[in-house]
Amino acid sequence: MSSPTPWQGQPWQGQGVPSMLASHADRERAVDVLRAGFSEGRLQQEELEKRVARAYAARTVGELGLLVADLPQGPMPMQPMPMPVMQPMMMQQVPRTFLPAPVPPTNGKAVGSMVLGVLTTMTFGVTGIPAVVLGHSARAEMRRTGESGEGFAVTGLVLGWLSVAGWAVFLTVLIVAAIASG
Repeated sequence: MSSPTPWQGQPWQGQGVPSMLASHADRERAVDVLRAGFSEGRLQQEELEKRVARAYAARTVGELGLLVADLPQGPMPMQPMPMPVMQPMMMQQVPRTFLPAPVPPTNGKAVGSMVLGVLTTMTFGVTGIPAVVLGHSARAEMRRTGESGEGFAVTGLVLGWLSVAGWAVFLTVLIVAAIASG
């Protein structure tokens, strides 16, 4: 027979064990830890059943702690770390492969192209040509530098070219009307 585990045959109130009353959620967390230990092969079926029965009968958090002390997780959730401490630790512990990719900056010319493209409706197309020039310039720059903002540049280009096309149609109609009348 093996030696008794920390939770077998001991009084519930050990030294240094928190005596805070356990909530239903605490008991459920402890049972979840026990079931996870069983599914990982750390506990036998008979031991799981005994520990689960003791968990549901537990009155304090300390009692629950004794039941899961030899398993990888405990009944109490970890306290969150403050953000300034967490970032350097994450960088040290998590390989770069698993960290989120840094977001590239947005190209300023692309934003300018979109703004000028939107302004074509209010300026009667005057900002159309600058929107097209900035849009093409931004797309070339983004391919070279890897910046983001492709959608902004395309929006500026489309609105700019629509404005230029609108002016071309308007001027063509004026010229045709002048020739027809004269």
